[in-house]
Amino acid sequence: MKPTLLLAFFCFLGVHLAGAATAAKPNILLIVSDDQGWPDLGCIGAKPIQTPHLDRLAAAGVRATNYYVTWPACTPSRGSLLTGRFPQRNGLYDMVRNDLVNFGHRFTPEEYAVSPEMTLGLDPRERTLGDVLRGSGYRTGMVGKWDMGQARRYLPLQRGFDFFYGHGNNGIDYYTHERYGVPSLFAGNTRTEADKGTYATDLFKREALRFLRESAGRPWFLYLAFNAPHGASSFASEKRGERAHTGVQAPERYVAPYRGKVANERLAHYYGAVTCMDDAIGEIIAHLRQTGQVENTLVIFMSDNGGSGNGGNAPLKGQKGTMWEGGLRVPFVAAWPARLPAGKVTDEFLTSLEILPTLARAAGASSPADVKLDGFDFVPVLRGEQKSPRTEMFWHRRADKAARLGQWKWSESGNGGGLFDLSADPGEERDVSAEKPDVLQRVKSRWAAWRAEMDATEPRGPFRDY
Repeated sequence: MKPTLLLAFFCFLGVHLAGAATAAKPNILLIVSDDQGWPDLGCIGAKPIQTPHLDRLAAAGVRATNYYVTWPACTPSRGSLLTGRFPQRNGLYDMVRNDLVNFGHRFTPEEYAVSPEMTLGLDPRERTLGDVLRGSGYRTGMVGKWDMGQARRYLPLQRGFDFFYGHGNNGIDYYTHERYGVPSLFAGNTRTEADKGTYATDLFKREALRFLRESAGRPWFLYLAFNAPHGASSFASEKRGERAHTGVQAPERYVAPYRGKVANERLAHYYGAVTCMDDAIGEIIAHLRQTGQVENTLVIFMSDNGGSGNGGNAPLKGQKGTMWEGGLRVPFVAAWPARLPAGKVTDEFLTSLEILPTLARAAGASSPADVKLDGFDFVPVLRGEQKSPRTEMFWHRRADKAARLGQWKWSESGNGGGLFDLSADPGEERDVSAEKPDVLQRVKSRWAAWRAEMDATEPRGPFRDY
């Protein structure tokens, strides 16, 4: 073969193989709900809540029953999801929010510009899931609740994402898209009020579908973080500036079917918001099916923390903000026809720290090599090929502490605690500290060693003193 023809052949072969490799990369859809409790899926059967699309996703994949987040409320939990690192390691180990709204204070634009919600965020040195997957050839999108900071340097387009539509703070009013009077929706790096009056879940569904259509022909990663079913961040009165106690907002057509079936109107709205979100997820998955992408798409669904105002998390104890199981253990479903079995339920010990290593491995991407990751690829565990390597987990929220070592769970907080055998007592009703002093000491010692490791790690902002 002549040299020029040989060169052309190898160029063609290289392009062909590169294209084949790109086509083989799975699409990734990571869906996160907000304050949805561990029992709040229809397929669990504990409540009259309707989630037919998520139930079908669970039937097509794997549902995990012992899946934990790293913090019992949103900001640090989401920071860990994006970085694969404990909050105490990535520096975002408390909420980024303006507490004065609790007292009805309405921020002027000038005040808001220098408030914590505008000046704090995930340390720019941290690499996110967006950074990792975009570096492997993915088109990356973030739709919904970001909660990693609102100053431009913290927003998704500067943190590894090609597309962003959502809000940067903890919560919004579902219709005005304001947070206690401050317009809070972004399209890219710019605040927008163009969609004011439209229910937030419908907007996030619309923008998710837009991202998917615009990503045709290349591998994509979509981080779809609904604000549902979080309570609305509203003011009761424009003039008086009092904080509203409206709870969760939901369209009437979703609330009405629950009236008379649940305890009160507030709970009917919570259930309605979950079912509305479930319908949005159903439309997105229908798009994947219609475009022939289902087989090559890994879909993960989880909540950011335990349920709050959701009628309780029984049989688990506690709720959002607590170190009880109801604040830390959340619903989890993963479906991937090419790699995961259908209809499997696993009780293996897993956490959100596993998400980044798992997605990086699935995408053929390199995990950040210059920082310590705290999780592992859990696909073999979900497939039932191996036991979970995770044997322990630790939590720290201000004065509240907790640890799980195997079957043992210890917590110490202002609202109670003790040592509990989760294998026999998942509701944490019987404190066995006096009966098992050696176990108690071992668990507390492991927590102290973990805390010392966190203190010794390379410091990150915004809260670390360095």
